[in-house]
Amino acid sequence: MTGTLYLVATPIGNLQDISFRAVETLRNADLIACEDTRHSIKLLNHLRISNRLVSYHEFNEQERAEQFVEEMAGGKNIAVISDAGTPGVSDPSFRVVRLAIEAGIKVVSIPGPAAFVNAAVISGLPTDSIFFGGFLPSKKSERRRRLAQISAVPATIVLYESPHRLLASLSDCLAVLGDRQASVSRELTKMHEETISATLSQLLAHFGTVQPKGEFVISIDRERMTDKMTVPDETALPERVLQLIEEGLDRKAALKKAAKEFGISKSEAYRLIQT
Repeated sequence: MTGTLYLVATPIGNLQDISFRAVETLRNADLIACEDTRHSIKLLNHLRISNRLVSYHEFNEQERAEQFVEEMAGGKNIAVISDAGTPGVSDPSFRVVRLAIEAGIKVVSIPGPAAFVNAAVISGLPTDSIFFGGFLPSKKSERRRRLAQISAVPATIVLYESPHRLLASLSDCLAVLGDRQASVSRELTKMHEETISATLSQLLAHFGTVQPKGEFVISIDRERMTDKMTVPDETALPERVLQLIEEGLDRKAALKKAAKEFGISKSEAYRLIQT
């Protein structure tokens, strides 16, 4: 009889957020796979769990995933945990899940905290539809290109960001998305938890004077008509395309975005630029 792969959600800060089912699953697992054994051992010691612990991170993911599937095929139950939150959300787990499914091994998710969900529901923004974008690219041009790709998503956009890139990301969000309503949450469930709701320009100004500390989640409202650039006439179209290219978009993406701002089709925008 084959074993089972369990994806076990763990606290994102407050250790009291662990569920009874998660504790039971971890205690009964033959092996617990985690990102950083030094980090996870603190949680397991707190729970008085001393099961076999193995590292599973982006640098050994493929090798470990194959090893885990072999062990589960032999009847062992394996629990995967991340440093914080739900495994598979912006951390390794995809490969072992895929391999387990291909091998006919049962995969079970033990629900619990996810920072982007916590941030979205306290942001004050609509939650009828949420788009989770994970971490933005570290390079400015790639970051702006990614923001342009998701700018028209009809949902509240939720992103993760590190403290040393927060200002740059807020600046790019403002430049590409417009001055939308947004919120920035940090240290969720921890002692210094804080959420600030304002426009992107106000958030940028705030964190320009306050040193960002902690783990951040940015929630941004969906596109509204007021976010779109107001332009006097179509003669400004070529200048707008050039401006978007200078901001980091490639020519195709810049043309598409400019056409949308002017309320014309992409083909019509292309024709105007060529004349």
